[in-house]
Amino acid sequence: MKKGRLIAVIAAALVIVVLLVVYFNNGSGSSASSKKQVTMWVHFSKTDPEGKAMQKNIAAFNKDNKSGYQATVQYIPRSGAGGGYEDKINAALNSNSLPDVLTLDGPNTAAYAKSKIIQPVGKYITNKSDILPSIISQGTYQGKLYAVGYSESGVGIFYNKKMFKEAGIPDSELPTLTKTWNWDQFTSIARRLHEHFKQPAIDMQLADHSEWAIYSFSPFLWSAGGNITNPSGTKATGIFDSKANESAFAFLQNLVKNGYTTISPIKAGFQTGKYPMMMSGSWTIQELNSSYKNIDYGILPYPVSPKTNKLVSPTGSWQYAMSASTKKTAAAGALVNFLTQTNQMYRTSMANTVLPARKSVSRRMLPQVTAPMRFLIQQNLKSGHSRPVLVNYPQVSRTFADTVTKSTYYRQNPNIASLLRSEAKTIQSYLK
Repeated sequence: MKKGRLIAVIAAALVIVVLLVVYFNNGSGSSASSKKQVTMWVHFSKTDPEGKAMQKNIAAFNKDNKSGYQATVQYIPRSGAGGGYEDKINAALNSNSLPDVLTLDGPNTAAYAKSKIIQPVGKYITNKSDILPSIISQGTYQGKLYAVGYSESGVGIFYNKKMFKEAGIPDSELPTLTKTWNWDQFTSIARRLHEHFKQPAIDMQLADHSEWAIYSFSPFLWSAGGNITNPSGTKATGIFDSKANESAFAFLQNLVKNGYTTISPIKAGFQTGKYPMMMSGSWTIQELNSSYKNIDYGILPYPVSPKTNKLVSPTGSWQYAMSASTKKTAAAGALVNFLTQTNQMYRTSMANTVLPARKSVSRRMLPQVTAPMRFLIQQNLKSGHSRPVLVNYPQVSRTFADTVTKSTYYRQNPNIASLLRSEAKTIQSYLK
């Protein structure tokens, strides 16, 4: 081989070596630079208020974190049936292409953890004592914190102030967070409203057979001292069919039986002044304030069991978690921790008109929000209770909704005890 050609071959070989070094040191996932790049998927649109708040939070993280981490977010809005985002998660599981951080709904914690979609994140989260107990509870599976909720939710009894006065119910009779109505007192008020307006006194959204049922009605069970399963989530028979739960479902059944509520409510009956009360959540505040400005309304606390007088209200919302497949645990953990700290939670809660998930955010928001939102925040702080963390939660939730529906068909199911015994067996079949 001629000297010139040999030099050319050697030079070409050196170029290839250099390119390979550059590729493996700079272009692969094992490089220092790529380890600082963290990806995240969220279930809402970039243009939603929540999405705009997220953009600001991510910009702050990329600018302020001292480790040089850089986060990028993919916005994947859910469809009406919950598809879109969940479909993307399922496809990524099959192709092993999950992001480093993802969002998930509170009730999915156990299923995601058991299926190894997410991994524990607790050791990366600072100032956990400031996080509401309901948020810690919904994100904990088998004693480990797998996800951290970044906002909360709540439900109350919306009431029409004008209609209450017309029915002769003065403000002095209204309950407070320290002096609640028990079920008997609530039933008496409902009777007076029903007799005066010749309409159901309250829309409890019994036509909604979705997650609303277990979310909104389980507090009645907890107030009575009952539960859905035992604490470990392994037993429903003897728990779901307890005397305490029987009293809660009987309370609900009697409201329907006496015409004080209805399984087929008029659409927007409360919003248009047909019904004096409605059981609903914080999202209704925004609806009323924007679309039904003529309704002068307030919010009352959950009625309580007369045997315990214990106030319980529902909670739960979406969370951040670290995927089980990520190797960038330090970067992913830093991002989850940053997004669940006070300033970021405050920005998200104020932008999205949702309840806060930290006590410090609650204190910061209380002077700035409307009276109805302030009430729900205070009720949440005092009485919030998360839904059970169960691997087969969707099946349990559907069975609970079926139980609510069956209990409202009082002619077909007059014996609540018998109904609960049957439904307890169904729930038991789903427990692991």
